[in-house]
Amino acid sequence: MIPRYSRPEMVAIWSPETKFRIWFEIEAHACDAQAALGVIPKEAAAAVWARGAFEVERIDAIEAEVKHDVIAFLTNLAEHVGDEARFVHQGMTSSDVLDTCLSVQLARASDILLGDLDALLAALKRRAFEHKFTPTIGRSHGIHAEPVTFGFKLAQAYAEFARCRERLVAARAEIATCAISGAVGTFANIDPAVEAHVAAQMGLTIEPISTQVIPRDRHAMYFATLGVIASSVERLATEVRHLQRTEVLEAEEYFSPGQKGSSAMPHKRNPVLTENLTGLARLVRSAVVPALENVALWHERDISHSSVERGIAPDATITLDFALVRLTGVIDKLLIYPERMAKNMNRMGGLIHSQRVLLALTQAGMSREDSYRLVQKNAMRVWESDGMLQLRDLLGEDAQVSALLTPAELDGLFTLEHHFARIDAIFARVFG
Repeated sequence: MIPRYSRPEMVAIWSPETKFRIWFEIEAHACDAQAALGVIPKEAAAAVWARGAFEVERIDAIEAEVKHDVIAFLTNLAEHVGDEARFVHQGMTSSDVLDTCLSVQLARASDILLGDLDALLAALKRRAFEHKFTPTIGRSHGIHAEPVTFGFKLAQAYAEFARCRERLVAARAEIATCAISGAVGTFANIDPAVEAHVAAQMGLTIEPISTQVIPRDRHAMYFATLGVIASSVERLATEVRHLQRTEVLEAEEYFSPGQKGSSAMPHKRNPVLTENLTGLARLVRSAVVPALENVALWHERDISHSSVERGIAPDATITLDFALVRLTGVIDKLLIYPERMAKNMNRMGGLIHSQRVLLALTQAGMSREDSYRLVQKNAMRVWESDGMLQLRDLLGEDAQVSALLTPAELDGLFTLEHHFARIDAIFARVFG
C-alpha cells in the first residue's frame, strides 16, 4: 500500500524485518521444544537464541540464487549460528514457518484494528449523546419519511460498528492458529508437542489438522470480515456525503483554516475525506474474492495462495487501519447544523406527520383504505405545491377529517415529541 494511505504501526507488521524476526522466533521456539524432547541437544537450542541473527539484504541475495525464501533465511541464520544450525528446522516444512508467521501478523494487525474500532466507537457514542434529541428528518429512498434525531443516526452507526468489532474478535480467534506439522501435515518427523510449544510462545492456538498448510477457509473468513467492516465504513461515509450536499447541508466535514476545496472554484468545500473512504472501502473489499478463491488448493498443498496473500494481507489491513482512523477523525470533528435540519424538515408542509393522521383516523373509526386515500389526497396537494400549502390546514378544512378529529386532536398529531418518545429506550438498547 502506498504511504499516502498507510500508518507506521500497521506497516511495521508487514516489513521484512518483522517477518524474519517472527520466522526466527518460530524456529528458535521449535528448537527449545525439540531439545526438551531430546531430539536435539539443549546446547544447540541455546546457541540458536544466543547467536541467531539475520540480514534482510543477505537473505535477498541468497534467495536470488536458490529461489526459495525459507531456505535463504535458514542459510543466512546458519551463517551466524554455526555448526548447531544443523538442528534448526528439524522435521519442519516451509509452510510451518510461513503459515504460522502469517497467523502472527494477522493477529497483530487485528489488535491494531480492534483499537481503531474502539476509538471510532468512542467518537460515535460521544456525538450520539451530544445530539440525542437533535431533530432531523429520516429519509427512505432519499425522500423525506418521518422525524428522527441525529443522535439516533449515530447510535445506529455505533451498533453497526459494535457488531463489526465482535466479528473481528471472532475472525482474529479463527485466524490465530499455529501449524508445525511437517510435510503434508502428518507429524511423521516432528512431535505434536513442538507445535503446542510454539503456539503457546507465539500467542496462537494449535491447528487441529493442517495438511501442510493451514486451511484457507480461515483466511477467507478473516478477509470477508475486513470487507464487511469496510462496507460499514462506506455506509457511514456515504451518509456524511449525502448530508453535505448543498441542497441538504445538515452536516459536513471539518474544513480547516487554509484548506482549499477546488483549484478552479474558491467557494468549494467538498466531502473529500468521506469520498476517499468510499474508495478505500473498495480496495479492502477487493481482497475478499481472492481470499475465497484461495480456499481451493490442490491436495495437501500448493502455493497458488501465496502470491495472493503477499498482496492482500498487508494491503487490506493497512488500508482498513487508515480508513478507520480517518473515519474517526471525520466523526470527531463533524460539523452539525441543527437549524438546517429543522429548515429541511419543515420545508414540505408537514407531510412528515401523515402516518400519524392515518392512524388517528383508523382509531376514530375510518377504514384503513379510506384513511389512506383521504390523507394521500391532501398530501399530494401539499407535495405538488412544493410545501407552500400546509397539510395541517388542508386536513382541518376537510369535512371527513373534521367529523372524526377535533382541531386540538389534529394539532397534537403535528408535533415532534411523539417521534422521540422512545429514543431513550433505543439508546439503552444500544449503549446499555
